[in-house]
Amino acid sequence: MASSSPPQHLPNSQPSRRLFSQKTSDALMAYALLAPALLILLMFTFFPLGFGFYISLFTGRWPPRAGVEPGFANYARALEADSELWASLITTLAYSILSVPVQLGLAMFFAVLLFQNIRGKPFFRVVMFLPYITSTVASAAVWARLYSPDIGLINGALKALGLPTFRWLIEDKGIFQLAANAVGLSLPSWMSGPSLALVSVIIYTTWVFVGYDTTIFLAGLGNIPKEMYEAAKLDGANSWGLFRHITIPLLSPTTFFLSLITIIGTFKAFNHIWVMTQGANGTETASILIYRQMYEFQRAGYASALAFLLCSVILIMTLIQNRVAGRRVNY
Repeated sequence: MASSSPPQHLPNSQPSRRLFSQKTSDALMAYALLAPALLILLMFTFFPLGFGFYISLFTGRWPPRAGVEPGFANYARALEADSELWASLITTLAYSILSVPVQLGLAMFFAVLLFQNIRGKPFFRVVMFLPYITSTVASAAVWARLYSPDIGLINGALKALGLPTFRWLIEDKGIFQLAANAVGLSLPSWMSGPSLALVSVIIYTTWVFVGYDTTIFLAGLGNIPKEMYEAAKLDGANSWGLFRHITIPLLSPTTFFLSLITIIGTFKAFNHIWVMTQGANGTETASILIYRQMYEFQRAGYASALAFLLCSVILIMTLIQNRVAGRRVNY
């Protein structure tokens, strides 16, 4: 009877097992370290999103009455042709279109100015950044006081200079209509433009965020190699040529980033608009509409549906901006 030989082990089996065991141990350690953050993300991000979508499927007050079936009635109502959502989105779009170019344009101007060798440069940088770190509610309340038509400092200064005063935050007429009325003309409603109250809010928004944008632009300017400017000067380029052909193209990644977050921020804006106008006089943006539906009319489901629709609009605009503007960025 032939004797059976002992099983032969591959020479690399033991190192392979040790390597597999080490990888498994490292993976388990990584998941253990990620577990607290993932748990927090699940509890405070994914669960609220899922529960908010569940709420949006019920009409009326929350919690719903017994026997009420979930559905998409809130979404259908929000997307109707005469829905208040469209008017709020138009106001939000006007707020974004007017504020973003002014805000970024001024920020780039101040950044280029503060990037030069001028006296007091650190002081001006700090002063410009202060509005951004100030409490939004507090500064908005102060600006609402400044805009007061009776006791506000702005109208007081205009009176002292012999100029006409305005109703600022309580004026619901469009700025183009007001300009036409000043010269005795009248415009149709679709040409009246954004209300003076909305323009007043935009002025405040620019004051708050231009310092932050200037700081980011300064960081972008610091990444542009000085050799490029020196070489262009040797070729006879003037200051405008340097700015147009070097600064703007090489600053495009910073501009793209700021435009992206600024547009998203304008579509989500709420605090200062509510403090200054409560959404009245042509300033009811989408966020203001959602807040009112939730807390004034107690329509939790409808407000949740509006919130998800606004999120979808922001997501679509971000994707379009990434596709269109991202191609023009020079990295």
